[in-house]
Amino acid sequence: MPLYLSKFSYTPETWAKLIANPEDRREAARSYIESVGGKLHGFWYAFGTHDGYNVWEAPDNVSMAAVAMAIGGGGALSSFETTVLLTVEETMDALRKAEQVQYRPPGA
Repeated sequence: MPLYLSKFSYTPETWAKLIANPEDRREAARSYIESVGGKLHGFWYAFGTHDGYNVWEAPDNVSMAAVAMAIGGGGALSSFETTVLLTVEETMDALRKAEQVQYRPPGA
């Protein structure tokens, strides 16, 4: 199954709610991805541009997109970005296929 990296930031209102009532959001994240047949591989909070990061496994892009849409539409986050992760083997396959692509730069 494909892996995905999500970066998220909470709204100030969400932080205020979590401060007033601390909650381990890993369980919520786990339930969201499991509802589409996936798995949560990790959940971290961070200092910096984003408040946290998740690594997920999902059956396909549509399933991950559904989770991302549900979370993003919930109103608790100010940002939510998801990146598809490629294994080294997938990248090697892509490199071999890239040689077959007849790319031409603009104006060439």
